[in-house]
Amino acid sequence: MEQRSLKIEEQSGRIDKVLSEETPYSRNFLQQMCGQGQILVNGRAVKSSYRVEPGDEIVLQVPDPEPSDIQPENIPLDILYEDADLIVVNKPKGMVVHPAPGASHGTLVNALLYHCQDLSGINGTLRPGIVHRIDKDTTGCIVACKNDFAHEAIAAQLADKTCHREYLAVVEGLLEHDDGLIDAPIGRDPRDRQRMCVTDRSSRPARTSFHVRERFVSSCLLDCRLETGRTHQIRVHMKYIHHPVMGDEKYGHACRYMDTHGQVLHAYRLTLVHPRTGREMSFEAPLPAYFETLLQMLRKENQ
Repeated sequence: MEQRSLKIEEQSGRIDKVLSEETPYSRNFLQQMCGQGQILVNGRAVKSSYRVEPGDEIVLQVPDPEPSDIQPENIPLDILYEDADLIVVNKPKGMVVHPAPGASHGTLVNALLYHCQDLSGINGTLRPGIVHRIDKDTTGCIVACKNDFAHEAIAAQLADKTCHREYLAVVEGLLEHDDGLIDAPIGRDPRDRQRMCVTDRSSRPARTSFHVRERFVSSCLLDCRLETGRTHQIRVHMKYIHHPVMGDEKYGHACRYMDTHGQVLHAYRLTLVHPRTGREMSFEAPLPAYFETLLQMLRKENQ
């Protein structure tokens, strides 16, 4: 068991939420630790609902990683980069990142375990190596970590915004401006727990900047950059400004141009600092065929 200590300087709020922002551990993993009495505040074990205050001394008794019962699967991977610490993959449409109820096989983690064999143990047995996620029907760049050293370094970059994620999206309607910033907090939709929404209740700050790359008859191709990493962030923010991502049936409408499942959203560029060498690296994933086909159809409308 590894022991970690930190002191709360200015933050306040639920301990699982605060620690998920200050450490590389997921909120779910931190809640499990609280349930097992492995997080101490001022020497006393606390529940995940405990609200931290400035001055609190926190000790995390991090358990050793358990052997994973996830089965490696020989699933082809489009690998953009790989070394002893990191692997960057161009995730296809329809692939879930890690096992979850209803999706225990065919995930990116199943494929990575077959290819890599060793992945970081932070965040427990269901998400080995996973430091960030992209949605099932979003394509493009995702990095996984092969050891805890790399995982902690990349998680820190995500937290301090030195790891940059850029997306291409086709959205409904014509935006008035070529550039913009959406600064609106995101939380769980109280009417539907499977959806997120812009809300001031139990939410977290969320910022998405965008640039219009191309305009069509009744839609736009956007370059979006995440300044935070909330669940469904781009999709929720685009719905919020009344320009939902095309094909996004959860937050908008099915694609009216072609039979493609899910949002037209692609994580085309990932920029990070290599945890071991300190060198900035940028990776780009080519557009999937369906995305290219859709752009051709939209451009033809413009003629």
